[in-house]
Amino acid sequence: MNAADLGLPVDVPSTALFTDQYELTMLQAALRGGTADRRSVFEVFTRRLPEGRRYGVVAGTGRVLDAVENFRFDTGVLGFLRERGIVDEPTLAWLADYRFGGDIWGYPEGEVYFPGSPILRVEGSFAECVLLETVVLSILNHDSAIAAAASRMSAAAGDRRLIEMGARRTHELSAVAAARAAYVGGFSSTSDLAAGFRYGIPTVGTSAHAFTLLHDTERDAFRAQVESLGRGTTLLVDTYDVAEAVRTAVEVAGPELGAVRIDSGDLLLVAHRVRQQLDELGARDTKIVVTSDLDEYAIASLAAAPVDAYGVGTQLVTGSGHPTCSMVYKLVARAESADPRAPLHSVAKKSLGGKASVGGRKWAARRVDADGVAEAEVVGTGPVPAALADRQLLVELVKGGDVVAREPLDAARERHLAALAGLPMSAIQLSRGEAVIPTEYV
Repeated sequence: MNAADLGLPVDVPSTALFTDQYELTMLQAALRGGTADRRSVFEVFTRRLPEGRRYGVVAGTGRVLDAVENFRFDTGVLGFLRERGIVDEPTLAWLADYRFGGDIWGYPEGEVYFPGSPILRVEGSFAECVLLETVVLSILNHDSAIAAAASRMSAAAGDRRLIEMGARRTHELSAVAAARAAYVGGFSSTSDLAAGFRYGIPTVGTSAHAFTLLHDTERDAFRAQVESLGRGTTLLVDTYDVAEAVRTAVEVAGPELGAVRIDSGDLLLVAHRVRQQLDELGARDTKIVVTSDLDEYAIASLAAAPVDAYGVGTQLVTGSGHPTCSMVYKLVARAESADPRAPLHSVAKKSLGGKASVGGRKWAARRVDADGVAEAEVVGTGPVPAALADRQLLVELVKGGDVVAREPLDAARERHLAALAGLPMSAIQLSRGEAVIPTEYV
């Protein structure tokens, strides 16, 4: 069976092999040793934020829920495992009936997080929970990194629109996930049609330099585009001479021209010149879109420029220098049996080099000051203090194996805006700094 047979470009019927081999070999050993059914609690967290970041953004939760539902060992997958001798026959028989039947709690998508935040809590038997480690981390690490970069870019852009244009700069499946995460983080649209098809994200796009170069003259190219797409289209004006292209664009489309796009040069200087020229030609309502290897710092540097929208590709889909969040999935508590009444024992890794973890089944709440601004991320394992009872962050996502918290993507996008508004203003500063609020353990 190959990738095409699995439908990988768009749909993934089974996520069971999106995992590391040692998840299955641990399962086999636990089944043989009689510990596979022990009630267990795993948590996803990160020990630190990427350098210079003030907060993280939870993204990919909806994709995690899909992945858990689709974690099935069908005949083809089981045949592959048998053929390679990866696990023994008793383990294969157990996997054939695998369905996650536990509970998952987590920060809702779009929420912000900090070092030590229990972003996701997975509860069930050791066997059913351990298998999900790799796929959960691969989704959350990727999507949260993209969403954090998008959030910083959105803060830098202010009220100006952001267009995700990174499909050609990453793996084809990563591109779809990146567009989704960017939308959660504040982008308004994407150029990737697969993302529009799968997630309902608004899509945009008009033409590239190749279309201009195809024609005998730039005027011919502009005329063809306007006749096909209407006067409200966006014309790319930096193939040859920008000033001449702007003049030609207005002559062809008239003052109703929707926008011009600038993809090279000193964007600050060129944008000012183009705005002046458009106004002089009577195209005062024509917008200016800029692209060309933008990141949050470049966007911030253009705050004084007469720019209406930014198109961002490479830096966005690579997390603007931080393509992962370094999230981990650790066992933090376990019982000695499958009995739901059996007490949970806190467990934790003790390690040098900053890789120790904090044991115990955790809750989290965000303490705010008198003005309603966040002042600490409070994480605990005991009773929740009464003062924090209505500030808890984890919500139930899966109950008894059933997804109970699906929501429209716009809900995550709106939640992120609200979460960001509740942080100290320094959260959106682009200068280097530590997490904007501390994490306190109680």
